[in-house]
Amino acid sequence: MRAITQNRFGGPDVLETVEVPRPTPGPGEVLVRVTATSVNPADWKLRSGEVTRLGEPPFTLGFDVSGTVVEAVGDVTELRPGDQVFGMFLTRFGAYAEYVAVPANLLAIRPGRLDDADAAALPTAALTAWQALADLRAGQRILIHAAAGGVGHLAVQIAKARGAYVIGTARTVNHVFLRSLGADELIDYTVVDFAEAVHEVDVVLDLIGGDYGQRSLRTLRADGRYIDAQGSDAEGDPRYVRFYVTPSGTDAHELGNLAAQGKLRVDIARVMPLADVAEAHKLSESGRVRGKIVLTPWIAGV
Repeated sequence: MRAITQNRFGGPDVLETVEVPRPTPGPGEVLVRVTATSVNPADWKLRSGEVTRLGEPPFTLGFDVSGTVVEAVGDVTELRPGDQVFGMFLTRFGAYAEYVAVPANLLAIRPGRLDDADAAALPTAALTAWQALADLRAGQRILIHAAAGGVGHLAVQIAKARGAYVIGTARTVNHVFLRSLGADELIDYTVVDFAEAVHEVDVVLDLIGGDYGQRSLRTLRADGRYIDAQGSDAEGDPRYVRFYVTPSGTDAHELGNLAAQGKLRVDIARVMPLADVAEAHKLSESGRVRGKIVLTPWIAGV
């Protein structure tokens, strides 16, 4: 079967298509034929070596998967061959491939009203927003950085569903889109310094990191929370919370149902073939993509 791999850290050009054996699922795993995956910022950070969570290359990226179960190991009872599934998983052999072996408990049945592209775009981004905002309460004021991005636009919707007042940073071109998702107040960070424009928020969800940390602390109430999903210069402040997403089939199930009911909308910027994965990484790394980039596998026989 075909997969995308890399033998060294570097730019998008290190990604290459190779022929590899089809994986064999182990205890608690199922073999999934991939119908779609997506690009997350973690992908190009791992590709470049900025993040080394997967260790040294070679490895295959792709945390999100939507596909069909083709084999279930005997101890797996909750999923069967033929089931349409989706979810997030973290291994050295990811979903930039025709088949992947995935722990069954990290997958959820894909609702019939959710197509493959949406199901592939949701897991990592939606789980990040869902889990990061688990303690958000009705009436609180939240500032979401990169509100139009893959995680950000889902966080806007989840925060509104929980009754919060949502302030987002995004370029003006994305303001109409974000207002359609429920954002109450928007700031073009290229024109206005958010640290001067926003005050007394209860929560900051920082999806950018770096020097946004100390600046974000200036917008917070004394008893507020600064949730950092990227790594920033605010570490050490008592309001600082470093957040890491946790793959969860249970959470994916809940998010899939919300999306199928029209209560959570994932915005897809582009659907591209895995053959164009390098271009997809360049687009994602530019920071100018609204929503998610979805990747579809090779056409059989091509």
